[in-house]
Amino acid sequence: MSIVVQKFGGSSVADAESVKRVAKRIVENRQAGHEVVVVVSAMGDSTDDLIDLAQQVSPMPPARELDMLLTAGERISMAVLAMAIANLGEEAQSFTGSQAGVITDEQFGKARIIDVTPGRIRSALDQGYVAIVAGFQGVSQTAKNITTLGRGGSDTTAVALAAALDADVCEIYTDVDGVFTADPRIVPSAHKIDEIGYEEMMEMAASGAKVLMLRCVEYARRYSVPVHVRSSFSRNQGTWVTDSPIPEAFRPTQGSKAPAAAVSETESNMEQAIISGVAHDRSEAKVTIVGVPDVPGKAAAIFNTMAATEINIDMIVQNISTREPGKTDISFTLPMDDGAKALEALDAVKTSIGFDHVRYDDQIGKLSVVGAGMRSHPGVTAILFEALSEAQVNIDMISTSEIRISVVTRADILDDAVRAAHAAYGLDSEDDEAVVYGGTGR
Repeated sequence: MSIVVQKFGGSSVADAESVKRVAKRIVENRQAGHEVVVVVSAMGDSTDDLIDLAQQVSPMPPARELDMLLTAGERISMAVLAMAIANLGEEAQSFTGSQAGVITDEQFGKARIIDVTPGRIRSALDQGYVAIVAGFQGVSQTAKNITTLGRGGSDTTAVALAAALDADVCEIYTDVDGVFTADPRIVPSAHKIDEIGYEEMMEMAASGAKVLMLRCVEYARRYSVPVHVRSSFSRNQGTWVTDSPIPEAFRPTQGSKAPAAAVSETESNMEQAIISGVAHDRSEAKVTIVGVPDVPGKAAAIFNTMAATEINIDMIVQNISTREPGKTDISFTLPMDDGAKALEALDAVKTSIGFDHVRYDDQIGKLSVVGAGMRSHPGVTAILFEALSEAQVNIDMISTSEIRISVVTRADILDDAVRAAHAAYGLDSEDDEAVVYGGTGR
């Protein structure tokens, strides 16, 4: 029997009718002969409602207790879904993250998975049950505290369980038909990508494509878990994220193109699109440290300070200061949520490092074009900058990798920049407009 892990996001289980629709889909898979493990997010906006409740009670709720509160949303989803499955004649058992064996570190709010010991899940499958697991949560290895995994935690839970159970596929159900060449809410002419490798998907996720979170894709690549991103609102084939052939039992029906991994290396290189997609991100801010002494060790001191406060840095630019000889300006981007913490940490080391002052800008947007094909195609960068120039988009920062080009611009013109880049690389679809069934893109 094939093991299928299915994850359903909040928009897929938003209300009772949605839950019953999801339950019917799960039962169909079970009756087709698969062993089914389901990971669920909280219903609709339940997590946001719980956060609002916590902040009404306390402006700075204790992290441990906030995690305990937030896990309630997924527990409600798993129990209600198990009831809906039972109503359709199949047996299901629900499990919290800790019961499912999701072991994490002690970092409340953004815990990382250390291990998965799915003994109870395996036992439930052996007894013929559908196993339903609350996503987004686990239990710490040492103190046995309940923890949450942060953004995209349910996706990561699903892939981790799929790896631990050696599942044939991990299906991520959302409210769009797959991974698109751009956010269909901004570019209605974006088209669905049938297949994409882990490397490209990681770059797109890191660049702001929210249909899959970076940690989920990293985990899938590490354990070679085939991921199928598809909609719970339609029966369409979605996007396969894998570097291997699609599992035989889950191959697209006749008329679909052969999986990329099944063709020869020469054919793959010839058919590889130069650009796979255009991603954008509005969740970052820019910090500029003005007047840093231009001597060895100062940049290290700045970024050691950021590391000590557990702030992830994205793009970095250093320029010779035009104000004063022997000084430099260092700019970097970071998650907007960490902005206040970064400014506080920098203020504490201002005297020891010797910089003049700090500028903070949270009205920025990041645009990224991603594609493994750019390795062997010169001129990709020129196409991007020509398109942005024609769209009157000014660029603040530039960063590149082997398969990605990212630029920072003003937030209010980011949508125009995305549409210009998408059109410049010939990614606009001539077919029907993309559909976001639930309105969230997740």
